[in-house]
Amino acid sequence: MVTEQTGGKIQVLPESVSSRIAAGEVIERPASVVKELIDNSLDAGSTVITIEARDGGKRLIRVTDDGEGMARADAQLACQRFATSKVRTEQDLLGITTYGFRGEALPSIASVSKLGLLTTRREDQVGAYLVVSGGEVSSVESRATAPGTQVEVNDLFFNTPGRQKFLKSATTEFSHICHVVQQAALARHGTHFRLTHNDHPVLDYPAVMTKTDRILQLYGARFMDRVLQVLGDQPGLRVEGVTVNPYHTRTSRTPQEIFVNNRPVKNSTISHAVYEAYTSFLPKGRHPVFTLFLEVDPVQVDVNVHPAKREVKFSTPERIHGVVKEAIRRPLQKKVVESHPWPTSADESLSSKGSVSHGGLEATVQPREGLLGPRGWQEKRSGASFGSPVQSQFYPGKPNKVVAPSEMSRETTPLYCIEDGHAITVLGQVNRTFLIAQIGAELHVVDQHTVHERVLFERLWRGWLEKSIPAQALLIPEPIELQPHAAVVLQEQLSELGKLGLEIEPFGSRSFVVRSIPSILGQMDYGVLVQDLIDDLSEWKSLDSIEKRIHPVLASMACRGAVQAGRAMSDLEIKQILDDWVQEGFPMTCPHGRRVAMRFSADELNRIFGRA
Repeated sequence: MVTEQTGGKIQVLPESVSSRIAAGEVIERPASVVKELIDNSLDAGSTVITIEARDGGKRLIRVTDDGEGMARADAQLACQRFATSKVRTEQDLLGITTYGFRGEALPSIASVSKLGLLTTRREDQVGAYLVVSGGEVSSVESRATAPGTQVEVNDLFFNTPGRQKFLKSATTEFSHICHVVQQAALARHGTHFRLTHNDHPVLDYPAVMTKTDRILQLYGARFMDRVLQVLGDQPGLRVEGVTVNPYHTRTSRTPQEIFVNNRPVKNSTISHAVYEAYTSFLPKGRHPVFTLFLEVDPVQVDVNVHPAKREVKFSTPERIHGVVKEAIRRPLQKKVVESHPWPTSADESLSSKGSVSHGGLEATVQPREGLLGPRGWQEKRSGASFGSPVQSQFYPGKPNKVVAPSEMSRETTPLYCIEDGHAITVLGQVNRTFLIAQIGAELHVVDQHTVHERVLFERLWRGWLEKSIPAQALLIPEPIELQPHAAVVLQEQLSELGKLGLEIEPFGSRSFVVRSIPSILGQMDYGVLVQDLIDDLSEWKSLDSIEKRIHPVLASMACRGAVQAGRAMSDLEIKQILDDWVQEGFPMTCPHGRRVAMRFSADELNRIFGRA
C-alpha cells in the first residue's frame, strides 16, 4: 500500500530550470543554433537562406529565409516546447522526412538567449514580430516584411554563464558555423546559402543542378581530381557520392561527410563500411575522405535517437553496411587495376626525377637540399645490377664528405662507419617501402617513411627547443585555397607557425600563400601539409601545455616532409637515412607511434635457421 509522505527528496523541477536543461541537450554552441534554424528554413521550403554572425555567433546570429512563413498565432505557438507542425501522432515518428520534428528548436534557443522572430506568409498583408527573452515572450506586434522568416538570436547563454565560459574563441566558434552551413549546402544543392561574419561575406553557394556540382563548388577542382565516383543502387536503398583515390588518403579524418535522406549524420555502420572497403588500400595511420549520400526508406531509419538529431539507426544495418562497402570497393579496385600499384616519386611530389633501387652503369651524384634533410643527396642512374660503384665515405667526428667516383673504393656493397662504431652495410630495398641493411652484427628491416619521419621530427623538435628552426624561402611561393572554417583556424595561428619556420600569408578571405618552410623538410604538397596542420591547430585550445600543442604540429610537418612509401631510393639515399637514424639513437617508433624497424641479432638469425 502506497502512503502519502511530505518533505520527500524527489521534486518536480520548475519550468525555468527544465527548459534550460532541455536547451543544453540541443544547443551546445552557436553552430547548434545555426543548424536548428537552417533546418526550420529548409522545412519551410526556402530557396535562399542567409546566415549572419558576429563574434563567432556569441553576440549575434541572424537567419533569414524566403520560406512559407507563419501566421501570428502559429509564431507564438512555435516558441513553446513540443509545439510542431510536423508530427501529429506516434505513427508519424516511424517515417520522418523533415529535418525538425521535435518542437524543441525555437523554445530551446529562446530559453538561453534574447530572441526576435519576424515572419510573414505570402497571403498576409503584414507579419508578426515576437520578442522572447530567457524563454518568456515579452512582446508581440504586427510588422510589415517580405514573405519568409527571420530569427535573430542575441547574447547566447547570457543567462547560463556556466555554459558561456566553455565557448571557444570567436574564430573557433565561427569555424563550426562554417561547417554547419557547408553541410547544409551539401544536403540541399538546390538551395542558395549565404554566410557573413562581422558584416564580411564568407560563403556564397548559389543553387546548382547536381550533388556533384555542389561538391565541386565547396571543395574545388583539385579535390575532385583526387576522388572517385561512388554509386550503389538497390530497391529502397541508394548510395552516391565521392571517396578519395587511395593514393591521396590523409592523416586526418576531414572531410568525412555522411548524409542519410539529406540529413547530415554520424553513423558507425556507414563509417565502418568505408574503412572495410579500403582495407589493403589504406596504409596504417591514413584515413579516407569522402562525401556520401544515402537515400533510405524513411520507415527503415530511426532519426529520433539523439536530441540534436546527429545520429540515426537502421532497422537493417547489415544490409546498409554491405551496400556501402561494395559501392566504395568497386571504384577502388578499378583504380588500382588501371594504375601502377605504387605511387611514383612524381606522384609523391618528392622528386622531379625517378630513381631505381640498386646499381647502375652510369652515375652522377647531385646535391639536392631537403630530400633527406640538409645533407640529403639524390642519385640518378640507369641499369639494374646489384651493388654500386658509387659510394659516399663518412669520417668519424668530421662532416660527411662525398667522394668523387674516381676516388671511391670498389666494394660490392656500400660500407661506412659512423661515430659510435657501428658498421652499416646497405643491402637494398623491398617493395619500394622497406630498407634492408646490416648495422653492426644485426639485420635491420626499416620502414623508409617512418624512419625518415622520426629523424625529421627529432631535428625539428630540437630546433624548436633551441628556438632556431632554420627556414628556407620558396623560389615560387605556393598558393593554397582552404575551406572557410579551416581558413579562420589557420588565420588565428599564423604567428605561431612562423616561429616553426613555416611562413604563410593571407591572400584573400580563403586563400593563403606559403612563402617559406623549415629547410629540413624539402619539397612536398604544401596544401596537404597545411590541411594536416589545421587539424592539429583545431585542438590547441583544449591542450594545457605548449609542448602538447607543438608535438602534433611538428609530427605532421615531419610526416609530410618524409620520403613516402612507394618511392624508389638509391643506395646513397638509403645510407644517408640510416646514418641519420643511428645518430638519433635508433628510435623505434615514429612520432605517431608506428614501428620504425625490426631488428634481428646474429643469435636470433642462428636460431631461426637452426644454427644455434
